[in-house]
Amino acid sequence: MPTQAYTPSENGAAGAVRDADALKYNPIRRTPGQPPLPGQNAGIQAITEAVQQNSGWVRPLQQEIGRVIVGQNYLVNRLLVGLLANGHLLLEGVPGLAKTLSLRTLAGAIQAKFQRIQFTPDMLPADIVGTLIYNPREGTFETKHGPIFSNLVLADEINRAPAKVQSALLEAMAERQVTLGTDTYLLPEPFLVLATQNPIEQEGTYSLPEAQVDRFMLKLVIGYPNRAEELAIQDSMGTTTPDLSVQPVVTIEDILRAREVVNTIYIDQKVREYIVDLVLATRDPKAYGLDIGSYIQYGASPRATINLTVASKAVAFLQGRGYVTPQDVKSLALDVLRHRVTISYEAEAENMTSETVVQRIIDTIPVP
Repeated sequence: MPTQAYTPSENGAAGAVRDADALKYNPIRRTPGQPPLPGQNAGIQAITEAVQQNSGWVRPLQQEIGRVIVGQNYLVNRLLVGLLANGHLLLEGVPGLAKTLSLRTLAGAIQAKFQRIQFTPDMLPADIVGTLIYNPREGTFETKHGPIFSNLVLADEINRAPAKVQSALLEAMAERQVTLGTDTYLLPEPFLVLATQNPIEQEGTYSLPEAQVDRFMLKLVIGYPNRAEELAIQDSMGTTTPDLSVQPVVTIEDILRAREVVNTIYIDQKVREYIVDLVLATRDPKAYGLDIGSYIQYGASPRATINLTVASKAVAFLQGRGYVTPQDVKSLALDVLRHRVTISYEAEAENMTSETVVQRIIDTIPVP
């Protein structure tokens, strides 16, 4: 199906109530773009100027991280998306791909507190969130905060911990607070969790429940570096004392101000409907002309719509724009949806994965 060039337009029909027939999206019927109202283009331009004024640190930050991290541009970009969009990331990759180093380097460059938690089968929830310790001299309980009270937290091999420990972490991620005894403590801002899973070893692991995985904004899958990147890694790390120092580039206050600007970034009505179409196609693919309904057991939740919208704004911010394009959405769709679509036994029997199903949806839904 031919696609039209994207231009931001007024969502004048956003509040229009459509009848039942208009919700039959085969073919997809979207709200037609309206001509810009007087002053609207000026409003988008003002947002773009605000974005450019508050994103001057993006390029220097990427360069500073790139001085230490080689060949992980995709991971670094998604870390910045999660930081700006106030979301958490689930990362799947083999050992030795600089997952810990990437997050530690980012923490140093933004002057944030970093903690790494190595998950093991014998862990307790108190090892993460903290506990109350009795002081016999005073006859009182003292609060001991756990490593979760940090800005950037690396939850290494989260699937090695039992369910009660996973739940303690995921509850803190969702509520952004921890209750110890009768007192509740807010977690610091910004607060980002990068949880990792090792795909090559399943013995002694506890798979994350689908309902809990949904709490992660993005799921990333990273692979090995290419030959040129491997040579660069060899040059920089092939020593007993590699230079891992990083200079501060931006402050936490700058990050929080940038989040406020991200919230103002404009999304056209056509792009909003494109996001909704991608998510609804995972629930009712037949309505979108996709013959993959037997491969999907459960589709994506409304959290997918929310996260794809906010993350797309963060991508636009990183690129210095005051509006979201369909390509911003398309570039993030797989990361937002791959862990939210549960495939059926029939799909597994045909060696299909959730990524295969989601990619087919992305390739089929027309881009506005």
